[in-house]
Amino acid sequence: MWRNIASNALTLLIVLAFLAGGVILWGKSQYSATGPLEDPICLEVERGATMTGISRKLEAQGAVTSGFIYRVGTDYSELSDDLKAGSFLVPEGASMAEIADIVTRGGGSTCGTEILYRVGIADTRIELRELDPKTVQYQTVAEHSLGSEEPRPEAFSEARAGTGLRHRLAMAEGVTSWQVSRALDAIEILAGGLDAPPAEGTLAPDSYELRRGETRQEVIERMQEKQQFILNAAWRERADDLPLETPQEALILASIIEKETALPEERRQVASVFVNRLKADMRLQTDPTVIYGITEGQKPLGRGLLQSELRRETPWNTYVIDGLPPTPIANPGRASIEAALDPAPTEYLYFVADGSGGHAFAETLAEHNANVRKWRRIETERNGD
Repeated sequence: MWRNIASNALTLLIVLAFLAGGVILWGKSQYSATGPLEDPICLEVERGATMTGISRKLEAQGAVTSGFIYRVGTDYSELSDDLKAGSFLVPEGASMAEIADIVTRGGGSTCGTEILYRVGIADTRIELRELDPKTVQYQTVAEHSLGSEEPRPEAFSEARAGTGLRHRLAMAEGVTSWQVSRALDAIEILAGGLDAPPAEGTLAPDSYELRRGETRQEVIERMQEKQQFILNAAWRERADDLPLETPQEALILASIIEKETALPEERRQVASVFVNRLKADMRLQTDPTVIYGITEGQKPLGRGLLQSELRRETPWNTYVIDGLPPTPIANPGRASIEAALDPAPTEYLYFVADGSGGHAFAETLAEHNANVRKWRRIETERNGD
């Protein structure tokens, strides 16, 4: 009898062990399986939140099939104590394991609200933007010009009181180091000051995530490291027989190209004009260098150049100096740096606006003068209208 009881008990234990193993395997498969979300969502994780609270929120938003399995899975993966505060984008179909990774891996918020400092050629605009998780596109909620005397909209203060607010700086190609420094001075989450704007041309135009407490100098160093990497890579791949002795000279030429054309397809042609002129010992005679000599990058000129300014001697006025100016006149982007070091194979020595936003190029002065007359007719017609 006792032998039968022991045998039955052993059988029951074996069955229970198999059942438990099956439940565990099933739970693991559920934890890693594609989730029920049909559309992306923004998941807000408040400071001090717990994984239990997040599991309930995920259940309520239809992101997980079982909050219990999610909690067990995060416990088993030893992630329960690694929650990061912020607002996170959870993509459609995200598994419980993927969601756990999103809310514990760290880094900046990927969803919700951001303040974007957009450093442009004419102005720096501060934009408050909300991410629409369905389209994964930001929508501008409020904006403010850094140069405006009007107070910032109240929406900015309200956003700062929330959780997971991102801060980014987007730097346009061709802005000056003074403009970037001025924008950094206005960003409250950054620490420290800048003794002076960084050297012109040394900052890579790009979008930069900003971290609370990071110093302004650290942001500048990130920008400089990226620009140096781009410049070094382009210098290694440079074309033969260029009239450029150093990477710094390439950076100066790239900054002039950046200011002369906004059309990507024209950069290498514009570069060829300046390279051909340097080879022929001709002065570059480019208006953006004259403007930089007047403003030194601290403001847009806001008007046309005067004849007296074209004749005025400054270190940057390429109508009166030979060769390249002593420094870049802006921070060029990657494409302009690459164009300076790999210009189009042309015989062009001249170019002028063609009325369509681009330029007309010429090999001879006679061709150039004809293009200038055509452009003046277009200007006269437009002014008449």
